[in-house]
Amino acid sequence: AVGTRPIRPDGVDKVTGRARYGADFNMAGQLVGRVLRSPHAHATIRKIDTSKAEKLAGVKAVITAADLPDLTDGDAA
Repeated sequence: AVGTRPIRPDGVDKVTGRARYGADFNMAGQLVGRVLRSPHAHATIRKIDTSKAEKLAGVKAVITAADLPDLTDGDAA
């Protein structure tokens, strides 16, 4: 409520850095994703060559908008 100090049982852990979040956990076989965006605002991407990325050690998949047919232009922003 306005004007009250709520009880935060996890407050001390959060402000001291002891709190653990989902990103703090690792699991066997875990994959990590990265997003690469165009450095040019409002540019039209005409072609993407993923061949070099696909050959990098440890890369399991390279996904572009072409792989996501249900993605709309608004989702890509």
